[in-house]
Amino acid sequence: MLRTVIVDDEPLAIDLLINYCAQIPYIHVLEAFTDALSCADYIKRVNVDLLFLDINMPDISGLDFFKSIKNPPAVIFSTAYSEYAIQGFELEAVDYLLKPFDFERFRRGVEKAKDQHCFKTQKQAKESTYIFIKSDYQLLKVNVIEIILIEGFDDYIKIYTEEKMILTLMSLKSILELLPEKEFVRVHRSFIVPLSKIRSMNKKSVRVGEKEIPIGNTYAQAFFSRVENSSDGFNLK
Repeated sequence: MLRTVIVDDEPLAIDLLINYCAQIPYIHVLEAFTDALSCADYIKRVNVDLLFLDINMPDISGLDFFKSIKNPPAVIFSTAYSEYAIQGFELEAVDYLLKPFDFERFRRGVEKAKDQHCFKTQKQAKESTYIFIKSDYQLLKVNVIEIILIEGFDDYIKIYTEEKMILTLMSLKSILELLPEKEFVRVHRSFIVPLSKIRSMNKKSVRVGEKEIPIGNTYAQAFFSRVENSSDGFNLK
């Protein structure tokens, strides 16, 4: 499923894209915005796979907006102006849709986005199956899929796996940078958990194995956004 956001200053263009996206089973439209600035904060908080982005907009051009995004998603530019095509592809756009475009042209563009996403996901999975951790004067190979919980104690962390606990001189920030971004999330200043190992949760805590882990106020908003995106709209009332 490609989590998708649409940005276009023309409501009719947004309606057309939403209609086209609804006909593609692997596209899930999260939000649509009529200006890029309103979209900026959303993209910082929510994991987005694909961005449909108009170029000629009043406040900031789609090209300049895309350049400003840190770790940007895949992008398909859509515009009525062909002269921007070269700049669009220089930004490694998946495709460039020249308005007006029909459904078949749209479909070919999103097929490219799907193929690129699949390749990227498979590559990340292969590269992130294990990490090496220094403990007791040796390097231990830790299978990422076996990690149940990571707990921080000042300059040390405890990595709990299905078989053992590993103590290492390391920060939570440093270990998080080594782990697959889509799987591990920090829920508290002292805890990192893998989303796949969460058994249950409420607004204040998550249960991982037999442990009840508090959710810190600083991390709550980002955590629940991740949960909602990974579970197609899960929401705690």
